Amino acid sequence: MSTILTYVSIKTELLGYIIYMNIGFVGIILNDKKGIRMNSCILRTATEQNLRVIIEKNLQTLDKILDYLIENNIHLFRITSGIIPFASHPVNKIKWWEDYKDKFKELGKKARKNDIRLSMHPGQYTTLSSMSGDLTERSVLELQYHTTVLDALGMPSCCKVILHIGGTYGDKASTMERFISNYKKLPKNIKNRLVIENDDKCYTTEDVLYISSKTGCPVIFDYLHFLINHESTDTAKMLEASRKTWKKKDGVQKIHYSQQAEGKKLGSHSQTINPEVFYELAKILPEDIDVMFEVKDKNISVLNWFNFLKQKKG
Repeated sequence: MSTILTYVSIKTELLGYIIYMNIGFVGIILNDKKGIRMNSCILRTATEQNLRVIIEKNLQTLDKILDYLIENNIHLFRITSGIIPFASHPVNKIKWWEDYKDKFKELGKKARKNDIRLSMHPGQYTTLSSMSGDLTERSVLELQYHTTVLDALGMPSCCKVILHIGGTYGDKASTMERFISNYKKLPKNIKNRLVIENDDKCYTTEDVLYISSKTGCPVIFDYLHFLINHESTDTAKMLEASRKTWKKKDGVQKIHYSQQAEGKKLGSHSQTINPEVFYELAKILPEDIDVMFEVKDKNISVLNWFNFLKQKKG
């Protein structure tokens, strides 16, 4: 297989036009029973023995998730950061990428064979914009961990690690320049995977496009964040500008999609995706695009979207 995945697209004729896109979800699988999710532990119980048990269980869980994705023709999935507990913390001294390399290779082979694009997204405290050198060092370790997971799986460079810019620290312009400077110091393998995303409070799509122009880092366009925090209100324009930051090695453009939860704090993700609402955005999306649903009911919204398309076609 080439380094750029060739996706099995959802191809549906809708009202005279065709949508080609992959829809994915994040982290866990929900169903009528208990679902499929990763195991975890607290720092106090993070002994080597316990960590090994959890790592082995989590790799088995990822195997089950891949089987589910294959069965349901889903080609986009974000692996939870907790697949290796405390991976960038000193308590975890396990060389898991070596000790479990055969299992990682097996899982990666399954994902590649079935054209599944995997990604990861460190938490909010992973940032390259901090004024604290210690926090920046710990953030680089966290980025290295996420990168190592995707590298151990043997995933191509279109499988990304997503990062927010962070806070403004009272001076957004200086913080952006600090992010750019710290980005340029990153190891090549991290740069190869990293993408940056607009947020709902500090950094608009225009801000991350500027950072991209200085770093070459692709931009994830987050639709809900854009609606909340923007300069331009032209969705199509911002989509296209973000699209241009994706090079051939990065794969097709990827965006995040969520809807505002009614009655909740601005920026809160809804329980489920209303397919009628997403349908209106889908009309202006490029033909080849990957859309990650960031929604509380996870895989259920993806399956609901597929059923919605079938009903529209029927």
